[in-house]
Amino acid sequence: MSFKSESDAKAYWKENVSLVVKLLLVWFVVSFGCGILLVDVLNEIRIGGYKLGFWFAQQGSIYTFVVLVFVYSRKMGKLDRKYGVHE
Repeated sequence: MSFKSESDAKAYWKENVSLVVKLLLVWFVVSFGCGILLVDVLNEIRIGGYKLGFWFAQQGSIYTFVVLVFVYSRKMGKLDRKYGVHE
């Protein structure tokens, strides 16, 4: 992977790190926030007979992680094309 200039390389990595931080923040909010901190509030809601807080703790954070992997892949593909470093 070669960049046209040093400033392109720095901008690329700045956007990459920014994306990673945002996605990790979403995962943290879903897994820790919904699965632990807000579990009592979410347990008032039932989906398919299961409490929503329980669902987020057991399933929701995993599903969110898988979705975030695909979001990261798509966004990084766009970022690579933007800076001309795609395969």
